[in-house]
Amino acid sequence: MKRIMAVGVFDLLHAGHLHYLEQAKALGGHLTVVVAHDDTVRKRKHNPITSHDLRKRMVAGLKPVDDVFIGNPPEVPIFDILPLVQPDIIALGYDQEHAEENIRSALISRGHGSIDVVRVEGLTDDLDGTRKIIARILERAANKEE
Repeated sequence: MKRIMAVGVFDLLHAGHLHYLEQAKALGGHLTVVVAHDDTVRKRKHNPITSHDLRKRMVAGLKPVDDVFIGNPPEVPIFDILPLVQPDIIALGYDQEHAEENIRSALISRGHGSIDVVRVEGLTDDLDGTRKIIARILERAANKEE
């Protein structure tokens, strides 16, 4: 049984997140999800709407998920969680801004060259991302005001 690791923010949980985790789970038998630490989200994306503790709880309730951890704060490399998770495969979401070759190189340089990196397919729905959902809500709110 292969161990899969998926990473993400998972703020405002939606169908695109579920699809990503279903695709990741299909790559092996055991899926561990690393939910981004609040400080990491603030530094790299935005102020999270929900705390990492709540996001962890929500992700843990999803059927494909076997284990969930809160990721490291931004000053600690994501690779430092690998001994805890022990993945065979790291599954990247279709819209995650990670370059697979950069991750592979970093894994090799840290002695984790046996870990494969796979990008999964996206959901073919127009509301498959948090930013798209927020934009739709704002659009509808603006239209009501007119």
